Amino acid sequence: MRLNLLFLLFLFIACREQEEKKAINLGNSHYHEAYDFFSRKVNDSAFYSFSKAKDLFFENNDSLNIANCLINMAIIQKDAGDLFGAQETALEAIDYLNENEQGHYSYLSSNYNNLGVATLNLNDYENALKFFKLALQFSTDSLYKNIYQNNTAIVYQNRKEYDKAIDIYEDIYEQVKDNDLEYARVVSNLARAKWLKDSTYVASNELLQALEIRKDMNDLWGMNASYGHLMDYYSENKPDSALWYADKMYETSKKLKSDDDQVYALNKLVELSPAIESKYYFGLYKTLSDSLQNVRAAAKNQFAVIRYEVEKNKSHNIQLKSENAEKTYRLTLQKFWTAGIAIVGVMLIVFVFIFYRRRKQRFELQAQNQIKANQLKISQKVHDVVANGIYRLMIEIEHRPDTIFERNQILDQLEDMYNKSRDISYEDFVSKVELPYNEQIASLLRSFANDYRLVLIAGNEKNLWDRVAIASKEELLKVLQELMVNMVKHSRATHVVVRFEEDQNYLKVYYSDNGVGMTDKVAHGNGLMNTVSRIENIGGRIIFVEELDRKGLKIEVHVPLL
Repeated sequence: MRLNLLFLLFLFIACREQEEKKAINLGNSHYHEAYDFFSRKVNDSAFYSFSKAKDLFFENNDSLNIANCLINMAIIQKDAGDLFGAQETALEAIDYLNENEQGHYSYLSSNYNNLGVATLNLNDYENALKFFKLALQFSTDSLYKNIYQNNTAIVYQNRKEYDKAIDIYEDIYEQVKDNDLEYARVVSNLARAKWLKDSTYVASNELLQALEIRKDMNDLWGMNASYGHLMDYYSENKPDSALWYADKMYETSKKLKSDDDQVYALNKLVELSPAIESKYYFGLYKTLSDSLQNVRAAAKNQFAVIRYEVEKNKSHNIQLKSENAEKTYRLTLQKFWTAGIAIVGVMLIVFVFIFYRRRKQRFELQAQNQIKANQLKISQKVHDVVANGIYRLMIEIEHRPDTIFERNQILDQLEDMYNKSRDISYEDFVSKVELPYNEQIASLLRSFANDYRLVLIAGNEKNLWDRVAIASKEELLKVLQELMVNMVKHSRATHVVVRFEEDQNYLKVYYSDNGVGMTDKVAHGNGLMNTVSRIENIGGRIIFVEELDRKGLKIEVHVPLL
């Protein structure tokens, strides 16, 4: 349940407070502001201050605390429902941590755990398991290991692999018998897993035992979880008891200000209550559910705007420094005015001479440039159709040794590339593709994933492409292929995120990786120049997002819709 995940994450953050404060540079006031806002749950202000603190740590080359700020920012994004943003921020934090430094282990384990929670809430169970296993790998504390094992068990429980979940809970059970808080949690979760596996299993005694322990300790979050477990357990056989526990969970979740748990409890109250009361609870459920959806929708843009404001302020400070330097230069120039006039006169003569000489050369080059433009157009087609196609086929064969490629399959692909290269002079060549476009996109991107590179795809739904022109689809497929080929050739990235979304009259594609970034060689290469040209030709635009403190590459592509 998401309830358990939030409680465990809150417990983990509280336990780490003293450890983190020791590692923070005392001169960074933004961090202390951020942590104060965070502890008071003023999350938008906390996110802004963490971002400002990160910039100061960047100026001091303090990579550990840069990662620390990014981890907290990712936690805030995850709690606000901005799950994709949380994934991107958490992946960015990994670039500033060293897996060979034991002092970084607690940050690595915390970050991978938060990344696992965000991924689990997106129902991506396979990758969630990978992240929780990494959290366990870098954890050196038995309490935190129990938390990560519990989260792993929840993934197995959601996948209905109950035996694996039960094995984990039983292993934790033996380790926490002397800790009442942890003991109650494991007893309740273990009983629930056994009941989910076998509906005839009598779990009531263990569930009630856990509830009593939590009541004695005044553990509201634990009581809330127990009420939810008992509510689900009694729903089929004892609806009156289930109704009573649903009411208790609703009242407790209101005290905790947990909107998700209130919605969960209200849903049961609507289902189990008499008609009149059910109507009342449905009104509460509808209002709270709509409000929660609106808040999470707003969260997707909220943190991007905050980051934009921080970057804008940074640019403003740089501009002020530049203006001050210019004023100093002018004052110095005035002291040497007489000598300056002579120098400016000589420079002016030289400038006029150079200007007219280059003007003459420019006219001579215009004719040559026209010829080069035609050559570039042909080169662009050869690069996209032949070079990238062959390179992609090489990657599929190289990184999938376990896949049996049939001879006819390879020959068909080579024949398709041969026909395209033979007809390369035709302007409107259209390849024969039978797959739906979203599957073409998925197939292209996944072909670049391997054991050492994780490729995450989000928003690639079939109906997203209904308003995209055919020509735009063709160009966009080539652009994505070019970005992925450049990534493999130059960036050495281990994490790649490609996200698609519709925003008013534009399709927006967000690409980011954690590689070495854009080198001068890549930036001036034919492939990247062709990519920019293609997007502009279909009326779109491509943005290379530059962040001084960010490793890797981040690109936005905007394509107009029909």
